[in-house]
Amino acid sequence: MKLYAKTIPQTLPDWATVVTQSADLVEIEINDEHPNFQSLLEELETEIEPGTIGVKAEDLCSRLGIEMSNPPLHHLVEEAQTLISEIAAHSQYKELLKNGYQPDLNIADASTALTYLQWELERNQEGGKGTSIFKNACSVMY
Repeated sequence: MKLYAKTIPQTLPDWATVVTQSADLVEIEINDEHPNFQSLLEELETEIEPGTIGVKAEDLCSRLGIEMSNPPLHHLVEEAQTLISEIAAHSQYKELLKNGYQPDLNIADASTALTYLQWELERNQEGGKGTSIFKNACSVMY
């Protein structure tokens, strides 16, 4: 899992590694399978809404001492395209297809939607409309 932060503490836990760092953005790779990280998630787990158990991003960020930043949308689109490719190539996904899995929308549809989004982002950037805005928000998904 990756986090994009505006600020980080001097010392990170052993399950967190700084991947890249610039003046306004720090990319952190989280080993979300590390036992200490899993323990932290279990400790912070709460009922977010009726029937939904998870970890509130605000609680996780607060505990880590990290001020989060929303990554640029084009980074998220690139990551999503990579994940979709990995899903399409995954043996479990191929097995599901072999066993008759036929959703109304498929992996190719998801990839196409992201391609359209990517084209729109590029078109807006070429027209001078694209800007990178970082919010003082904390958002994490696992």
